[in-house]
Amino acid sequence: MDKANEANKVTWKGYLSLFVLIVLFSGVFKDADNFLKAFDFANLTGSFGQIVDGVDFTGKGGTGAKDGFLFALTLVPTVALAVGIIDVVESMGAMKAAAKIFNPILRPLLGIPGTAGVAFVSSFTSSDVASIMTKELVESGDMTDDERTIFVAYQYAGSAVILNTINTQAPLLPIALMAVGPIILIEIFCKLLGANMIRLYINMKNKKQRSVA
Repeated sequence: MDKANEANKVTWKGYLSLFVLIVLFSGVFKDADNFLKAFDFANLTGSFGQIVDGVDFTGKGGTGAKDGFLFALTLVPTVALAVGIIDVVESMGAMKAAAKIFNPILRPLLGIPGTAGVAFVSSFTSSDVASIMTKELVESGDMTDDERTIFVAYQYAGSAVILNTINTQAPLLPIALMAVGPIILIEIFCKLLGANMIRLYINMKNKKQRSVA
């Protein structure tokens, strides 16, 4: 019993690494002009050099499988860096800290485990990182197939809601009747509503299967 408690114990390193991870993926320091920009995942990922006229190695005007292949290559550095960072902080106990902090929030809100807390935060600014973390949670056994379905339903609708809404606010402003902040809140509400509709469907389906069995 003592060994089990010791294994589940969260140290200050776990909380600290979780805090750093959330800051990295939250985009808080994305536009920082000083050393704080080093605490932003997008800045750490960097960008490809420009070959000519602002065009990188992917070029412009591509089509078909070849263009898709080059676009996939641009995701490799992001995925590799995200997986590396996650593995490091996981070894320091960040996921145990996330489970302890986020479980009281995410269980009633979406019906998913607290270990998905970091992926939940990162999904506001990056669909790629959130999907990678969700995959890792399922493969490690920290998330079931049903929980993944609910979480994916949340992520897919309005993907990277804050980043994409802010980046597209220029064409939105002429027709939007509200500021960007309320728009984001409405989008998040719709994401939660959609995910809980899937959650309700899954619960009804599982209940029906248990009654038949």
